[in-house]
Amino acid sequence: MQSRKPRYEMVLFFVMISFAALANGLSDSVYANYFKDAYNVTTTQRAFIEFPRELPGLLCALVISGLSFLGDVRTSFIAQLLAFFGLAVLGLFTPVFSVMLIFLFINSLGMHMFMPLQDSIGMALAEPGQVGRRVGQYASVKMIFGFAAGITVFFGFRFNVFSFHTPVNLLFLIAAGAFLVAAVAAFLLSRFRALPTAPPVRRKLIFRKEYRWYYMLTLLHGVQKQIAFVFGGWVIISLLGKGAATMSMLMILASFVSIFFTRYLGRWIDRLGIRRMLYIDSISLIAVYLLYGFVVWGIAKNAIPLYGWPALIIYGLFILDRLSMQMGVIRSVYLKSIAVAPEEITNALSTGISLDHAVSIVAAQFSALIWTAWGPQWVFFLAAFFSLGNLFISWRVRIAAPEESAA
Repeated sequence: MQSRKPRYEMVLFFVMISFAALANGLSDSVYANYFKDAYNVTTTQRAFIEFPRELPGLLCALVISGLSFLGDVRTSFIAQLLAFFGLAVLGLFTPVFSVMLIFLFINSLGMHMFMPLQDSIGMALAEPGQVGRRVGQYASVKMIFGFAAGITVFFGFRFNVFSFHTPVNLLFLIAAGAFLVAAVAAFLLSRFRALPTAPPVRRKLIFRKEYRWYYMLTLLHGVQKQIAFVFGGWVIISLLGKGAATMSMLMILASFVSIFFTRYLGRWIDRLGIRRMLYIDSISLIAVYLLYGFVVWGIAKNAIPLYGWPALIIYGLFILDRLSMQMGVIRSVYLKSIAVAPEEITNALSTGISLDHAVSIVAAQFSALIWTAWGPQWVFFLAAFFSLGNLFISWRVRIAAPEESAA
């Protein structure tokens, strides 16, 4: 009987991460369409919405630290309830814009809290010597359920099962139900056995000169991520006039390609090295954003049509941009290679996340001003300009790495 306990706990954990991934796929991926259809937001309002969506990323470490006495599993239970409550209200009532932002914040806080917790719980549950295999299984399960969510959204909007124009939002209610299932799994997991976790550690921000290039890469990623996530999708929704079905199909394609892309990414890092992979990442970002800018420029000036090959290029760039988000593992490997002490890696990563979210909020507002004042193409040209910073850092890593290793 004792031998069955780890299996039972693992099943509960898989249920929790699976339904959380399903709920995220049914809600987070279509928020842009929800804002456009239900509230008819402007570009400026769309950028402002990123403040309550990204603010939980800044507060996440403080909230988790304050709840550390509960343990990771019980805190995960609270995170799932927050995500459930925020989304259930949005699904049931479609409140006025200002009230919607409050419950969007609550939902986002729950999702952000669960991000680091699922990793710590998963590694604590893994059998000795099986951590790598289990982490791979976790990622695969989340990818599968995210893929299933994309298919559900696509066919749901294609056959008019879902709509953002109705007072009650069925899609968000289904997603809220998935969060509730994840909460029940977390509750059962917390009562079944106390998981082995390390004593609460006070998190602190680390600023060392050895980590300066890593933090610069993180800051640049914050700008690029925000432009890609917000305005890359906004081009398809606002300029091309496409709905949730098109966005979900693009996310399905991006997820499908990511399954194969991420499988080989680690091998490429080992084979080519960190510096060469940073070069590849930098050059690809510059190329994608420049092409984005010129195509969007042509569409905005009515020089090229909204359909046909320009739309296909935009779709392809959107998918490539989503793939580039997977390249963040290169930065983590780089940080590990220059870490002054192994115990500083986690805190340095946390510091990077805080910087990422801080600059993301600013980038969203600044990019909206550029979009409104000078045109959408300049948002992407700005991203290409910042990507030159990635190229510079890729060159500096070759010189700085030996010095930092010596330190």
